[in-house]
Amino acid sequence: MSPTPPSRAIAVFCGSRAGHDPALHTQAVALGHGMAARGMRLIYGGGRVGLMGAVADAVLEASGEVTGVIPEFLTRLEVAHDGLTELVVTDSMHSRKRLMFDLADAFVTMPGGLGTLDETVEIITWRQLGLHDKPVFICDVGGWAAALLAALEATIDDGFAAASARRLYRVVADVPSLLQLLTAVPLRHAVDATLL
Repeated sequence: MSPTPPSRAIAVFCGSRAGHDPALHTQAVALGHGMAARGMRLIYGGGRVGLMGAVADAVLEASGEVTGVIPEFLTRLEVAHDGLTELVVTDSMHSRKRLMFDLADAFVTMPGGLGTLDETVEIITWRQLGLHDKPVFICDVGGWAAALLAALEATIDDGFAAASARRLYRVVADVPSLLQLLTAVPLRHAVDATLL
């Protein structure tokens, strides 16, 4: 019997709130189902609320695997998900983001709030600084990312970033296109067990 091949681990950044547009919840569920169907492991913020909870629940519903990473002080605010394959509680936001980075082969941004924006800009910045070369995808479902993309473009237009910064991330129009790209992501993660 041949060993089970390693699965891709995809970090998804998205809202701890659902937002006003029900279509975004539908897309979050589609992403979770699609990841599970393709044998991808979800790495995410560990909450059971909002779009982040919807993605996690969808992966689990489709018999996929989910690792949640949440700082202790947020276990109540974001209501830690107690039904995950694995839940890691960290001592800080910085530890959370570092562990999610270490565990992931690629990063996906779905609709979200300030925390999602923070995670997205930081992971793009880390790539700019040469700290990693893992793919970063911004999934612009329903055009939600227009303002974020405009802000990123403004840094280039105003001379604060080089035009090459556009190569640090890829904008994807919808979940089916995103899933197709994720299947081609190289397996690069090597998890240090002492981090868990």
